[in-house]
Amino acid sequence: MMTDFITGQPVKETDKERVRQEVARQLIFEYQIAPEAMEADFPVKVEGKRKRVDIAIFEAGKEHAPENLRRAVVCRPLPNVGKKSVIKIRDYAQADQDLLELKGVMTAAEGCEWGLWTNGLERFFLRKEKRRFEVRFAPHGDWPMADGSMSTPDMHAETYVRPGDENALRRAFQRCHNFIHGNEGMPKDAAFWQFLYLIFSKMYDERVNRGKDRKFFAFADEPFTEEGRMKISGRIKPLFEAVKKQYGSIFRPSDEITLSDRALAYMVMELARYNFSRSDVDAKGAAYQEIVGANLRGDRGQFFTPRRPVHLVVRILDPKENEKAFDPADGTGGFLVATLAHQLRRFRAEYKRDLGEKTQDSILDRLRDYARTKLFGADFDPFLVRASTMNVLMAANIEGNIFHMDSLAFPHGHLPGNELAKKHVPFGSVDVLMTNPPFGSEIPITEPAILQNHQLARRWTHTNDGQWMEQTTTQNAVAPEILFIEQSLRWLKPGGRMGIVLPNGILGNPGDEYIRRWILRNAWVLACVEVPVEAFIVEANVGILTSLLFLKKKTDTEMDAEAQGHVKEYPIFMAVAEKAGVDRRGNALHKRNPDGTEKLVTRIYEEKVKTNGEIVTRQRKIIEPEIDDDFPAIGDAYEAFRKKNQEPGA
Repeated sequence: MMTDFITGQPVKETDKERVRQEVARQLIFEYQIAPEAMEADFPVKVEGKRKRVDIAIFEAGKEHAPENLRRAVVCRPLPNVGKKSVIKIRDYAQADQDLLELKGVMTAAEGCEWGLWTNGLERFFLRKEKRRFEVRFAPHGDWPMADGSMSTPDMHAETYVRPGDENALRRAFQRCHNFIHGNEGMPKDAAFWQFLYLIFSKMYDERVNRGKDRKFFAFADEPFTEEGRMKISGRIKPLFEAVKKQYGSIFRPSDEITLSDRALAYMVMELARYNFSRSDVDAKGAAYQEIVGANLRGDRGQFFTPRRPVHLVVRILDPKENEKAFDPADGTGGFLVATLAHQLRRFRAEYKRDLGEKTQDSILDRLRDYARTKLFGADFDPFLVRASTMNVLMAANIEGNIFHMDSLAFPHGHLPGNELAKKHVPFGSVDVLMTNPPFGSEIPITEPAILQNHQLARRWTHTNDGQWMEQTTTQNAVAPEILFIEQSLRWLKPGGRMGIVLPNGILGNPGDEYIRRWILRNAWVLACVEVPVEAFIVEANVGILTSLLFLKKKTDTEMDAEAQGHVKEYPIFMAVAEKAGVDRRGNALHKRNPDGTEKLVTRIYEEKVKTNGEIVTRQRKIIEPEIDDDFPAIGDAYEAFRKKNQEPGA
């Protein structure tokens, strides 16, 4: 079962119903159409036959009757294209047969001016134009808000350029990427970078051209004529040239938008309706990660960290506003963006209910300042450096500090970000470190210059008294995740905290006992949480058993005291997450009652609606199945554990 956003009542969950509820949610929260003005499965007589409109929208305050029908929505199930496949996005001519039903309804209902046909991925807006002897249907890139207004270049109020929620942004990003890959014939990676160029341009336009003089926009009819497409291209390509100058460390002079005018117009039409600066950080991060994950899976053991473990790591480490946070293997920037979302929630909580326009701007300025001065990342892969920079830019509207360098070779190394990293994140300067290092025996570290600088790269022998002794010789090859443990602790200040994703073997294999002994000698163990394999299978396509290990760096005084026999016992938080909110195929996993029915939970959503020229906030109660996810409960348990047990060490 799922909740009907129109009535608030449970409805049977089907493929088509999921699409209908996604549309209904957008109509309420994006277009500000009151649910009272909508009705599902409304009957309309078309050429003598009874047809049901999936979502009928009536004139506000009027009876739900055919003569008051103003907009009609036809929904179809989301195409089943598989996880890695791409569907070709059709144009209006190619979708003509599917649009016949919608046109019939709009013709039969005299006052119905607007229509939408969607299968969740494709969307076709129609406007009915009455001529003297005929009725014509014109394609449009969007339809009006509830008050009848449309976004224009000089109308950039938050009411018109909407903050996007997670599902809406994910679908918009999917449509854009699919259009380039499926319709332009570009390889996936090339399609991704073209998409990236436009996202950067959109963010730059929001920051520089606030209010009037926007460049990243499309009038509703422009994408459907050659002249209109040329106008869009004439605005966007110079905008990207300005972006390249602004972000010279990210883009090369040779980078250019190579999309056809048709594809460019389609993407601008899709993206222009959203205000990325006002959209939730988690929503943008989730939508972006889905596109990135399908295109930039690394060949050096980089497995992008699932969102639920990422959020738990950030919650347990709880980086403060004045603490320097760093990820030395940041991939696409998941930990960095989750940290920004964590700070944003903290900033908003400080203002309590005073979240007016000026307060929102103040909070965003504060978030940008945090990203500029306290948040740092690094990666060996130059493509991932660009991808994570984009992710931080979307979250905080500033590119942040992402260094292209070999973190295991630091402070030595030849890559361009090494010198900047020595300045901003030297060893012993980081308060909080979060990372999911590349791991696996198939990508061992064999460079003598790196191995010689790490104790954990030495050979270790087991002595008769049960201890481990470090030898002077190094191993020929060491898995990178082992060296990342040592390197990460070097980056921390004494008393600094870290969370690292590790394969379970390091924590349990008898042959890896010397690693565990080394960790216990150099750090306090704060917590260890085992991650269900489903989390990585679904989001990273990897079936590796992993755990989250949380450490606190010991001071020299603490290590000296222990070496002299003054060993302190302390409690360690341990947990096993059995459920990750999804099954192995990525389907949502819901909690069940003893009788097998889904457990429902009531949530309160806020919607902003423009009424008589004023923005008012309304609350809406939604009953929906409760996701079976152990990570939030583990976070609660850790906080309760820490209230009873102080962190060990200074």
